[in-house]
Amino acid sequence: MAPKKSSKSKGKVPVKATTASKADPLFPSRPRSFNVGGAIRPAGRDLSRFVRWPKYVRIQRQRAVLYQRLKVPPAVNQFTKSIGKNEASNVFKMLNGYRPETPAAKKQRQRATAADAAKGKGGKTANVPHQLKFGLKHVTTLVEEKKASLVLIACDVDPIELVLWLPALCRKMEVPFLIVKDKARLGALVHQKTAAVVALTGVNKEDEAQLKIFQNLGLEKFNKNTELMRKWGGGIMGLKTQAKLDKRAKAMAIEEAKKNASLRK
Repeated sequence: MAPKKSSKSKGKVPVKATTASKADPLFPSRPRSFNVGGAIRPAGRDLSRFVRWPKYVRIQRQRAVLYQRLKVPPAVNQFTKSIGKNEASNVFKMLNGYRPETPAAKKQRQRATAADAAKGKGGKTANVPHQLKFGLKHVTTLVEEKKASLVLIACDVDPIELVLWLPALCRKMEVPFLIVKDKARLGALVHQKTAAVVALTGVNKEDEAQLKIFQNLGLEKFNKNTELMRKWGGGIMGLKTQAKLDKRAKAMAIEEAKKNASLRK
């Protein structure tokens, strides 16, 4: 037979009473919040150097540093010499009056023309108003046919090879051009996100004098500027390298002074 189980009641384990620890007045507890925007960041310290920036931001900054360090040929370096802020504001102020028609406005104009033709008021189609031309192929054709009065090229086209040859073509065809900031601003003129290049084929009579001023500006600053076509860019070292070279130059100057002083004796 199996042995009988003992009918002894199991005693409960006594629980020790925990005494609440008193707060230390010299070293008070400061619990940290590890949530986003919590108490990890040291107060008054700029940590932007340690931020893991998005890849496109890092590529932009690395490209800017490379353009400073490396020798940049004149064909690429000319895109860093865009027109000034005041000149650009005047150019865009004039171009704002020649923005292309939106699809809705174009449809409305065509309907009005068709209605007039049906009534017998106008046999000919209405003249399309002067407006900006955009698109790289379209503007290239206008430059080759010498129909463009003024060409605006963005300074921050990526890849730069898309418009690298366009200044040379404008110089050959004697079409005035301007390099402006930036492709987003040009795109806003023609209802696009960005535009590498835009062109004007004509303006109204009241803007002819203003257009002539901008044409002369383009001819003087870009088309006939021989220094711009020959000047290389880049070759700018970093702060640490510059300090090291200055230190080396000072040491060489001191050594040369010592040699001259010893020869005089």
